[in-house]
Amino acid sequence: MDKLLALYKSSLGKKYIMAITGLMGFGFVLMHMLGNLQIYQGQVNGVYTLDKYAETLRSFGPMLYIARIGLLTIVIVHIVAAWQLTAMSHRGRPVKYHKWVATGSDYASRTMRVSGPILLLFIIYHLLDFTFGTVNPGFQAGHVHENVVRSFSNPFISIFYIVAMLSLGIHIYHGLWSLFQTLGANNPKYDGLIRAFAASSTVLVVVGNISIPVCVMLKVVN
Repeated sequence: MDKLLALYKSSLGKKYIMAITGLMGFGFVLMHMLGNLQIYQGQVNGVYTLDKYAETLRSFGPMLYIARIGLLTIVIVHIVAAWQLTAMSHRGRPVKYHKWVATGSDYASRTMRVSGPILLLFIIYHLLDFTFGTVNPGFQAGHVHENVVRSFSNPFISIFYIVAMLSLGIHIYHGLWSLFQTLGANNPKYDGLIRAFAASSTVLVVVGNISIPVCVMLKVVN
């Protein structure tokens, strides 16, 4: 137990926590996107496929709430570890660089502290919009397809969603790349493949998610 606490207090331990929770978060984002893409199936026998999918999830009852609490815990642990790592970094160098030049980092890694807060704001708004309906005029519980179309018919909401998804893409790309480094699984021989995996996974999630508000605004989905 003492060894685990000592590991957690170290920067490496916090990176492990971020890697593990980040991977779990990526798995949820991927499955969430695949579920949401059912909006393109429209109606089957007079029932929207997306509504049927949501109804199936609700049929799990208490298990669904346990899963939501677990996911919320993962997000909180990820944020706390990131905040603590940032604080450790600042304490490690209290005097700012006179002239800072980026070395060994890319745009994605340098903007993680910006994309993270954007994603946090997005998650809060996303829940208020599609789960609780408090910011979605005309929200109807159980009518997921219509709620999504109604919300994304507002260009400002769609643009906010698209910006959030681009931030998510930056986060995923750097997160997947860093995951292999943190776990010691990177190797110069395979770095190209790891980069390709991170990039292709990022494009898949971002394009899949952004396609929904775009298609609603173009009235491909209505």
